[in-house]
Amino acid sequence: MKVKIRKGDTVEIISGKLQDKGIRAEVIKVLPDEGRVVVQGVNLRTKHQRQVQTQAGRSIEPGRIKFEGPIHISNVMLVCPKCGKTTRVAVQRDEKGAHRVCKKCQAQID
Repeated sequence: MKVKIRKGDTVEIISGKLQDKGIRAEVIKVLPDEGRVVVQGVNLRTKHQRQVQTQAGRSIEPGRIKFEGPIHISNVMLVCPKCGKTTRVAVQRDEKGAHRVCKKCQAQID
């Protein structure tokens, strides 16, 4: 699946959990094989970590660790850096290569 959202892009959550809906945040990681993205501060999960001894003699501290879980790419929409609106992305090709373009204001995103 061709993904038009990249790491470092600002996206808005358009559907999903009620407390996450409408949040604008940065993409931390893109998982193109699964069709998912990890967005900073969205879909927070809690993992209970127990104390573990490592080979170097140090130990990992126990406790609860909060981390961002992946969400489906259809639940996010790219925010144009120029006009500041959520937009779909077009791809335009020229002699220099392919560029992502905002469908609303025709500004280059890359």
